[in-house]
Amino acid sequence: MPNRRKTTRATPTDSGPAGSPTAANADGISQKAADTQALAASIPFNTTKPQEHGLQNALAPGEGDTVVAPSRLPSGSTLTEINGNDKAGSVAVEGLNASIDTLDRVRVDSAGRPLTTNQGTLISDNQNSLKDGLRGPVLLEDFVLREKITHFDHERIPERIVHARGSAAHGFFECYDALSDITAAAPFQAAGKVTPVFVRFSTVAGERGSKDTARDVRGFAVKFYTDQGNWDLVGNNMPVFFIQDAMKFPDLIHAVKPEPHHGMPQAASAHDTFWDFVSLMPESTHMLMWQMSDRAIPRSYRTMQGFGVHTFRLVNAAGESVFCKFHWNPTAGTHSLVWDEAVKISGADPDFHRRDLWEAIEAGAYPEWELCLQVFTEDEAERFSFDILDATKIIPEELVPLRPVGRMVLNRNPDNFFAETEQVAFCTSNVVPGIDFSNDPLLAGRIHSYVDTQLSRLGGPNFHELPINAPLAQVHNNQRDGMHRQAIPRGRVAYEPNSLGGGCPFQAGAAHGFVSVPARLRAREEQAKVRGKPEAFADHYTQATLFYDSQSPAEQAHIAAAFRFELSKVTVPAVRERVVASLRNASESLARQLATELGMPSLPDALPKALEQPAEPEVRLSPALSLLARPGDGAVTARKVAVLVAAGVNWAPLAGVRDRLTQAGAVVRLVAPFIGLLRSAEGTELDAEASLENEPGFLFDAIVLPDGQDGVDALAANAHTMDFVRDTYRHGKPLLVFGAGTGLLAAAGVPQQPGQDPALVIVQDDAPGAVAAFMQALGAPRRFERETDPPQV
Repeated sequence: MPNRRKTTRATPTDSGPAGSPTAANADGISQKAADTQALAASIPFNTTKPQEHGLQNALAPGEGDTVVAPSRLPSGSTLTEINGNDKAGSVAVEGLNASIDTLDRVRVDSAGRPLTTNQGTLISDNQNSLKDGLRGPVLLEDFVLREKITHFDHERIPERIVHARGSAAHGFFECYDALSDITAAAPFQAAGKVTPVFVRFSTVAGERGSKDTARDVRGFAVKFYTDQGNWDLVGNNMPVFFIQDAMKFPDLIHAVKPEPHHGMPQAASAHDTFWDFVSLMPESTHMLMWQMSDRAIPRSYRTMQGFGVHTFRLVNAAGESVFCKFHWNPTAGTHSLVWDEAVKISGADPDFHRRDLWEAIEAGAYPEWELCLQVFTEDEAERFSFDILDATKIIPEELVPLRPVGRMVLNRNPDNFFAETEQVAFCTSNVVPGIDFSNDPLLAGRIHSYVDTQLSRLGGPNFHELPINAPLAQVHNNQRDGMHRQAIPRGRVAYEPNSLGGGCPFQAGAAHGFVSVPARLRAREEQAKVRGKPEAFADHYTQATLFYDSQSPAEQAHIAAAFRFELSKVTVPAVRERVVASLRNASESLARQLATELGMPSLPDALPKALEQPAEPEVRLSPALSLLARPGDGAVTARKVAVLVAAGVNWAPLAGVRDRLTQAGAVVRLVAPFIGLLRSAEGTELDAEASLENEPGFLFDAIVLPDGQDGVDALAANAHTMDFVRDTYRHGKPLLVFGAGTGLLAAAGVPQQPGQDPALVIVQDDAPGAVAAFMQALGAPRRFERETDPPQV
């Protein structure tokens, strides 16, 4: 039976007594009125008002006015909150936002449960619409059909303008040592401190249904669920960007997106409007080098770096700040695809990166990154030859070394792609005490833009209440209402300052709350408000040269090939010539090569520089800029190896290889002309789980070719085998070849030069040593010396 409260009198809600109410009648209404009067009277005026004025108060705001209420009655919405039931529940727990909890509060498991409508009504028949007779019309009263179809019609939300194509996972960040000397940010306050994270990787230009392996920047966004609130480190897999000011961001994206008159090309920068734009924006040159490098076609999300891109501030508890750049370095090393491989993968498996991330986590091969910081002072920044507010510049590691501060591990896949990966909302403005912004003009625009786009994409101002976006820290403020509001605030107070709620929730003050760093880089009080850039921003080419010159010869060849491919897609010769003219300022040799390969009758004159005499660079070569500088730990965990089989192969040596690879964490698949059962030369029944057709060789990291003449002949009779072998060799991947399998190499035109290619292992007498050599090659970077342009194999 519901709780009942005896009513003593009705109290009007539009007027009140002239004097102080008393609780003489001892009923709830009188008690609430008396306690409310006492609470309001205990804050006779706003004692914090003087703190709103003056420089010192601005630098260190105080805590808000608050008093302890004589009871919980004044802060309640209604006296009837004591009347609980299975839906309404009980009285709100004091000082608690009960909607803040783990995602367990919203997970659904329907095992053993019958179908219901969204209102909980059991559904008797989910196969047929309600009709007027078996062959009659469907009736409008079929609320089950209407609810199901209506929900289906509205299941999609607007996709992101950029970063629409993404994949994500849960995990944790673990701090190595306390960094309280430089930051008060929660994740860095103690050695071993663990902070939950949700990480989303993405392409930038493509739409939600585009391919994973497009040549593009990759988003690398990390949401830290700290005990001080959510901190979003929203970055990319490249440390620089195309533009210096957010004013140009719409222009950049409009240029790189499909051309508006015919909607092509999808997820590609190889078209006129992009190259027309960047050729007129020479500050893009440095980023173009990265975009045309192997960084733009990563092997997997697990093997790419992440960067915060901008210069941020770290602030300690004393309010002292230093500048910082954030770097994520993968434990597995930095590895990329080659262009021919990326193109083929996009057709065979457009979900290649999404599948790789999911399968690795499901298999327990948890991706891991080390977070490193570049920390420097404002005085040091003043002495650099470049401006640290310029997002088209890096700080070479030789100038400011990386400081490892913790590791991030992704160990749980999402339960639901839409609810988590699609609805997660990253905002550059989401920071916690200890993290602050610099005056980077591109960052300033992002601080606004991310919040603004979520309002449109997720339908209103309450997107922060979606489970994946909700913080673990308690949320208490006076924001109310709006579309899709989930929280049910208790009480009548929705403003501050107040006395009717005892001043609650009250401002935290400088001692606990977020305080912006008052100092500004190169601030000059005498300057008027201006639209412009510092002179150092005008050096558009020095770091482009640094990047190109720091690449290995193979990587430089890939950059040249990428420029050649992209510019060959440009239909306006003047645009092509303008790009080459600009590149002359970064690398004369690269520009000359492109002019020849693009059929230009002569090398165009170099574009005029905005800054003819840039400052002398501190670093001219930076080996850390090469992907080969971070080969990883050499492990073969989660690497995919194809063992080619057919009826009549010698299974015994292949079984040994499979066992050793599997024990080391690699994924081994038997690939045959057709899926299904076949018999080896020894009579062993083998189950081929993939075919040469449905899983081509370029989807694997290495292949093993068998011995056994009958099996080899069967494989040689299938043209897919030759593609399998040629692609593996051409893409610089390891091959382990047994006995008669060398005939497949010869048929595919692969040169056999024993001892000269450590990734081409031909087994003769020492099988264990050969397998060890093969595994070493599998954990190492590609053998780019096999490449020829054009391909000869």
